Amino acid sequence: MDNLLPPSRFSYFKKYPLHAIRKYLPTLRNQRAEEQVARFQKIPNGENETMIPVLTSKKASELPVSEVTSILQADLQNGLNKSEVSHRRAFHGWNEFDISEDEPLWKKYISQFKNPLIMLLLASAVISVLMHQFDDAVSITVAILIVVTVAFVQEYRSEKSLEELSKLVPPECHCVREGKLEHTLARDLVPGDTVCLSVGDRVPADLRLFEGIVIGTGENSEFGEVFKMMQAEEAPKTPLQKSMDLLGKQLSFYSFGIIGIIMLVGWLLGKDILEMFTISVSLAVAAIPEGLPIVVTVTLALGVMRMVKKRAIVKKLPIVETLGCCNVICSDKTGTLTKNEMTVTHVFTSDGQHAEVTGVGYNQFGEVIVDGDVVHGFYNPDVSRIVEAGCVCNDAVIRNNTLMGKPTEGALIALAMKMGLDGLQQDYIRKAEYPFSSEQKWMAVKCVHRTQQDRPEICFMKGAYEQVIKYCTTYHSKGQTLSLTQQQRDMYHQEKARMGSAGLRVLALASGPELGQLTFLGLVGIIDPPRTGVKEAVSTLIASGVSIKMITGDSQETAVAIASRLGLYSKTSQSVSGEEIDAMDVQQLSQVVPKVAVFYRASPRHKMKIIKSLQKNGSVVAMTGDGVNDAVALKAADIGVAMGQTGTDVCKEAADMILVDDDFQTIMSAIEEGKGIYNNIKNFVRFQLSTSIAALTLISLATLMNFPNPLNAMQILWINIIMDGPPAQSLGVEPVDKDVIRKPPRNWKDSILTKNLILKILVSSIIIVCGTLFVFWRELRDNVITPRDTTMTFTCFVFFDMFNALSSRSQTKSVFEIGLCSNKMFCYAVLGSIMGQLLVIYFPPLQKVFQTESLSILDLLFLLGLTSSVCIVAEIIKKVERSREKIIQKHVSSTSSSFLEV
Repeated sequence: MDNLLPPSRFSYFKKYPLHAIRKYLPTLRNQRAEEQVARFQKIPNGENETMIPVLTSKKASELPVSEVTSILQADLQNGLNKSEVSHRRAFHGWNEFDISEDEPLWKKYISQFKNPLIMLLLASAVISVLMHQFDDAVSITVAILIVVTVAFVQEYRSEKSLEELSKLVPPECHCVREGKLEHTLARDLVPGDTVCLSVGDRVPADLRLFEGIVIGTGENSEFGEVFKMMQAEEAPKTPLQKSMDLLGKQLSFYSFGIIGIIMLVGWLLGKDILEMFTISVSLAVAAIPEGLPIVVTVTLALGVMRMVKKRAIVKKLPIVETLGCCNVICSDKTGTLTKNEMTVTHVFTSDGQHAEVTGVGYNQFGEVIVDGDVVHGFYNPDVSRIVEAGCVCNDAVIRNNTLMGKPTEGALIALAMKMGLDGLQQDYIRKAEYPFSSEQKWMAVKCVHRTQQDRPEICFMKGAYEQVIKYCTTYHSKGQTLSLTQQQRDMYHQEKARMGSAGLRVLALASGPELGQLTFLGLVGIIDPPRTGVKEAVSTLIASGVSIKMITGDSQETAVAIASRLGLYSKTSQSVSGEEIDAMDVQQLSQVVPKVAVFYRASPRHKMKIIKSLQKNGSVVAMTGDGVNDAVALKAADIGVAMGQTGTDVCKEAADMILVDDDFQTIMSAIEEGKGIYNNIKNFVRFQLSTSIAALTLISLATLMNFPNPLNAMQILWINIIMDGPPAQSLGVEPVDKDVIRKPPRNWKDSILTKNLILKILVSSIIIVCGTLFVFWRELRDNVITPRDTTMTFTCFVFFDMFNALSSRSQTKSVFEIGLCSNKMFCYAVLGSIMGQLLVIYFPPLQKVFQTESLSILDLLFLLGLTSSVCIVAEIIKKVERSREKIIQKHVSSTSSSFLEV
């Protein structure tokens, strides 16, 4: 089902069972047939002769390939030319789904007024008008408009961020155009294009299966119709969003309880009931953190967009949370830990000759040297036979120094090019193929020579030495074919081990009349150098408590040699083969797996067993993969990681994350980003909850102590805008602390509200409440409440909020360590909030709305000095915590040293 859809829209379809979609199809086919005929009939007469129709899938399946080709005016050999493609696209459009806006923006804006609390405030404004309190009515209305606008912008921003995520993985395909096989985006396809499919590729449109003649694109395809019927469904929320929703509901419940008590006590104490109602509703708007889930979504989405710049595409928001918990990474060797730039450097013939190969890359630049002499063509038959087998038993193509195919096969073609034998591929007609699989570990083809088609067929085989040698009965020696003895097998095995110990990937080659009667030709050693920076990344991750396990199909010698170079394998490490994994059940493997650093001669089916054994031990596992058979393991892993360059479409679809450049370092960057995003969410939660608790406590204490209300409704709503608005949101985009990667993985069971975080929230709230009440008491000594009193109290609370936001930027580091201006968005948000506060204090129209008056410079300096205390105390707590951590670390390291000495 998913194979026919662009990945940007998969989330809509994965929620539907197959039978639910099938029931739509018969109706759709009939509707589409009628619509397309009608559409075709509407084409102006001048275009009827040149523009092709869109065939329905039912019609195309009933017609022979030749007739479909004729109707669509397709060229199966050369494909369409670019001018014809442009002409057809102008009529049929792009091969993608057109997502129209669900509802206009003005409707989305109006929907914000449906919030029960906003409706209560509107009722309060109406009552004020009826009681001829027009100033209050205008003030309340202005405040409502500001609050609603901020909420709308937040929600719109969240939606747009999620839309951007849906465009991260554009579907691609191989298409024949102007006689060339091109790698292009699926959206570029038009009816009549010829598509070439290989194992694991996504089907990019409605195709008539031959090599893939496109018959329908975009919304004119079968699943385009299903998509239009189902696009209204919403994507499910992430676990963190759900926990934030729950937290918000719990806080709302407690807040309503406290607000109800405030109203009741205020009424019993004889305060104006309308004033108490308005203040209580405003307090509810400010205290209830309805923005929590939205900010979480925006923070996660923006973090994912940042990961794209680091060449990691995260397809599902929950994975961002999981990344910070990952404590085991199971990584492929080839292309992830190594460059996947395969180059043959050594050739060993069956009669014991050694050839060295120079040059790198997929080109003809380089030489094959035997005993100091350059070998070219068929000058050395023993070497040329190996090269011939590697070239013919091969599906790769090198054009203009560009490889299309697997890197290992590309290395063999490049070897043939260096000897001038790459034309041998075209000299043979392939009659049968036995494709490579990770289980059998070999590939074979059955061919006949073009000039000798009357002669018997010949088989060529390449693959792992242990598997290829099983099919061999003879070997070549100085032009003779001799029986394969145990002595020869031992010699070949020793040479294979020697090459593997040098870090070379070793391939064996053979040829003969039948698979069971092959002649062993020799070995080739292929170098695949480790990626730059991987060793450092491995070291950093291991030091932070992340265990890394290498899974490869290579021999033990090769695998251990590469793992040792990368710092993955030490004297205390173990290596386990695929055969040994087969011999153990999950329970037995779970007992062994913590000490295993390398799994060699392992296939994708072994990955599932490895994952289950690790998860049985309570590990959070990231698993990399690139093949079709890896899809199940990627689904089972906590974080499935697909290779962007070498990975199949099926593999990418099953994965949660895609490495665009197949680089292991990118996994480290993603984990770093995941930890940083989670910390940013904690920072935001700390700031918002401390503000909510402080606002509730302030009004509660003032009411219980029978003080006049220290803040009016408008001022409370302004505080809400600051709490939910830009200053709070800017905490979500705080740059990732580079030291976060060295922190141990987070336990996925831990709540975001840890004891430490709750303590910091309470300390900040107490300081804000005490400081604000002190200012209110200081200004109220004449027992008469004036605009100056509320202005001083209001400004004090806002300044406290700004300093609280500053200290919330990091839970562990000083603001001077992270840099005052390192988060530019935060600087702009705080500056904007302060400018807004000054306008509220000094701008006459706003003075009337918020019931404020101008303050002197000395007043502002006094307030700045007082409110900075919340930041100073937070910085002292951070310093004490870090000092305590250093003492503990020092004690642990000294204990470890003493233990080692003993």
